[in-house]
Amino acid sequence: MTSQQQNDPLLPGYSFNVHLVSGLTPIEKEGKFDFFIDRPNGLNGYIINLTYAGQGTIYRNDESFNCYPGDFVLFPPKEPHLYGRKEDENNWFHFWIYFRPKSTWKYLLSWENRIKKTGFYRPNTQVKDELEKLFIKIVEVGQSSTIYSENLAMSMLEQFLIRRAQETSSTNHTKIDTRVMQVCNYLIDTLDENNFKLDIVAQKVCLSTSRIAHIFKDQIGMSIGEWRQEQRVNRAKLLLQTTNLNIADISRTIGFDDQLYFSRIFKKRIGLSPQKYRHSTQEQNERKIHSVNSLYLYDKQNS
Repeated sequence: MTSQQQNDPLLPGYSFNVHLVSGLTPIEKEGKFDFFIDRPNGLNGYIINLTYAGQGTIYRNDESFNCYPGDFVLFPPKEPHLYGRKEDENNWFHFWIYFRPKSTWKYLLSWENRIKKTGFYRPNTQVKDELEKLFIKIVEVGQSSTIYSENLAMSMLEQFLIRRAQETSSTNHTKIDTRVMQVCNYLIDTLDENNFKLDIVAQKVCLSTSRIAHIFKDQIGMSIGEWRQEQRVNRAKLLLQTTNLNIADISRTIGFDDQLYFSRIFKKRIGLSPQKYRHSTQEQNERKIHSVNSLYLYDKQNS
């Protein structure tokens, strides 16, 4: 759009001349939104992204990092934006909130882990669901056209930022060791490999196996093997929700050659067999994704 302002925040050219706007960007390979966001001068306000499904890649000059389900990314004002679907992924669904903060929020927006000035937060398992649900609720409220909806969304966003700050303060108030983040990213990138060895992980970060095992458990709260197992189950949950792959294929995709063993591990952690989990959640999650997306695309047109 050249002569007219773009009214769809999902498409290039939207001015973001608002105090708060939110939505879901459903990027699918070769789909309508499958392009990289490139804003060399950033925006005047902040944006927080929450990866819900698939993976995205954030680029900052010569550095980059991948976003996995449950990861939050914070772009401060004027910070360049260059991100999109990870090249070898079929999709990247991410919820986002753009906002102009209150002056009292400054300390809440100084995130501990950063690449340049872009903040990154991967919640631990104890608060992941809580923060994810709250963030998605803020997105939904932010899309509403009812009276005081923006005020309510801003209030809830402050609650989210405070809750995140509380959590990071309670975990020793220190940055996550970059070597631990390297291990996490390596483990996620190699979930499909069934020959996992701790000494290979240790070599990646130039530490002994005992040292990286100690640092990892101290900062994450579980062993490397336990965390990897949890990520494999989380990946299986995502595949069960968003694909039609059969259980055997999903098992192999996350590194289990034995489908029965995978099913036992899954049921032990989730309480349902993979097949029952798919039946109980897939329809609900698809309905949630489509309803939020429909609200985002059409709510303002029909209000």
